[in-house]
Amino acid sequence: MHVLSVLCHHRTDSLSHALADRFAAGCREAGHSVEIADLHAEGFCPVWQPEDDAQFDDAPMPSDVLAEQARIERCDAMALIFPLWWWGMPAMLKGWVDRVWSWGWAYDQTDDPTRSLLRDRTCVMLIPAGASPQTMAPYGYETAMDAIWRTGTLGYFGMVEKRIHILHGSGGSVARRQGHLDTAHRAGLTIGDPAVED
Repeated sequence: MHVLSVLCHHRTDSLSHALADRFAAGCREAGHSVEIADLHAEGFCPVWQPEDDAQFDDAPMPSDVLAEQARIERCDAMALIFPLWWWGMPAMLKGWVDRVWSWGWAYDQTDDPTRSLLRDRTCVMLIPAGASPQTMAPYGYETAMDAIWRTGTLGYFGMVEKRIHILHGSGGSVARRQGHLDTAHRAGLTIGDPAVED
């Protein structure tokens, strides 16, 4: 398979970058090719432009959006790798989602999140989070994020298999960090295995 790994972190020495490297290594060991879309390094503009409204008028989309859509069209599976900020995606990645997954290309309805105009794919999310499970559980944060991403976003985008890994305590010990890197490597190794569950 060809795997698109979308990375969102401004620091190259971040855990997110290390996770992207380990995930890519796992993919390659499994025989897959990998393309890394480093949104900060590439200078993607996450701000909605007036030209982005073209999607609602059946007009051509901006060239930077078309380039990202072409990346997605040529991939067989995808990874989204980003730190959890304020219980959601960083602004850069949220803007990428807003601009790239456009009406008339990814979807053309809003009542059925299991339908997409795109072909079926697997999506892996690797999300370093500073918070512990004990911090998140009483408030239902993880359940809410799972619903937002699994149903409210990825379903519309043709992601029929969704593997979401929230990597708790990402600022913790060396051993915990290594465990997160091992999770990323395993996610790459098994991305083509339909038997693997979230």
